[in-house]
Amino acid sequence: MSSLERLENGRVWANFCDSLEKIGHRLLADSVPDDGLTQVEGYRYLTRLLRLSLEKHVEFFDSDRPEFFSLSHETAKIGNYNPDNVYLNCSVNREESYLINGHRGTVHYLSIESKAGGYEDGGDMAPTGHLELADIEIDEAGEFEIHVRMDKKHGNWLPMQSGTDSILIRQTFRDRSTEVPATFSIERVDSGDVVPLDPVKFIKALENTMLFVEGTAGLFRHWMDLFLAHENSLPPNDQKMCLKAGGDPEIHYHNSRWVLSDEEALLIEFYPPVCRTWNFQLSNYWMESLDYRFHQICVNQDGAVVCDDGLVQILVSAFDPGKTFPNWLTTAGHKCGAMLLRYVGATNFPKIKTKVVDMSEIVG
Repeated sequence: MSSLERLENGRVWANFCDSLEKIGHRLLADSVPDDGLTQVEGYRYLTRLLRLSLEKHVEFFDSDRPEFFSLSHETAKIGNYNPDNVYLNCSVNREESYLINGHRGTVHYLSIESKAGGYEDGGDMAPTGHLELADIEIDEAGEFEIHVRMDKKHGNWLPMQSGTDSILIRQTFRDRSTEVPATFSIERVDSGDVVPLDPVKFIKALENTMLFVEGTAGLFRHWMDLFLAHENSLPPNDQKMCLKAGGDPEIHYHNSRWVLSDEEALLIEFYPPVCRTWNFQLSNYWMESLDYRFHQICVNQDGAVVCDDGLVQILVSAFDPGKTFPNWLTTAGHKCGAMLLRYVGATNFPKIKTKVVDMSEIVG
């Protein structure tokens, strides 16, 4: 049966719906906490992944007419999405050449990477090219252009390699209320005529949509199983594992998971190393950062209150302990979840101390 026949008789759509149903059944595995909030957020997570995947594979898959879009944002988040970040993504074809035009804005940290692969095929998204602000020639008006291609180009050049199929831009803010985001546009050099939607390509896009949903959900649920070995502590991650999942080589990651009753708090203490910035965040079991629009669930270098000797103390709990701990983060009704401390541009990584304490010892 041809692709067009499968499309016309509805088999393509039926397979798409069947795949979504199967992923939903597998989503709530035995290792998933059985509390109601985690369970319902799991199904919401599935709808969010579907929404993001349709954006990636159906709306913005055309590398001949590339556009930047966001594959993680405040209402759809993947893999401990950073509340201090703005992410932009774009599909590209390694056989073509592209030109990015941008304005620097005032954002504190900016990286632009070419990537190969994705969560559809196991999550191998290590960078195939990497640029930071310091690498980019920017004119006095704050404007710049970047050539994206496999062969070296004079000026700002973002390399692509044989497997490159996307671009990821990461902007990190220290104070969103005062910093201005950078802006970007992209076009394919020597682009051809606009062509109608191709049935074969659309069928492949639907198949890739479901592969992304299944791969993303499976990858980070597997991470949460791994983090059981160091629950309520923050050891350094396998950094290669983080890079493979799309991390930035300039960032050092401490991913883990937490579990607390309403009567308990998690005390986190560390001396931040010299770095461009750091931040700590709380997420739910699905590694979605908790809703920072309405709750204080993250703290960074600029917002943290630091002790006289440079020590940072963060308290995670269901209830506000008051002025005793100014760096308090709320669990926002959750009993468990993921957490992440990240350093940008650090060269040493002091040990992070964690301790579960009784709330009565803090507010008593």
